[in-house]
Amino acid sequence: MGNLLYWALAFLVVALIAAALGFGGVAGTAMSGAQMLFWVAIVLFVVSALIGLFRRRT
Repeated sequence: MGNLLYWALAFLVVALIAAALGFGGVAGTAMSGAQMLFWVAIVLFVVSALIGLFRRRT
């Protein structure tokens, strides 16, 4: 999961730099990639936490 968050942060940095330099298309694409990776990491974290919670109870 750490790799997903690392790549999400990397895409965010690329998007911010591209936006600052005026590359709107690249910035939008990188931001979309960062959002997607972030939400995938959040969903995987929640699923992992729920599985861990249910395993602990049994």
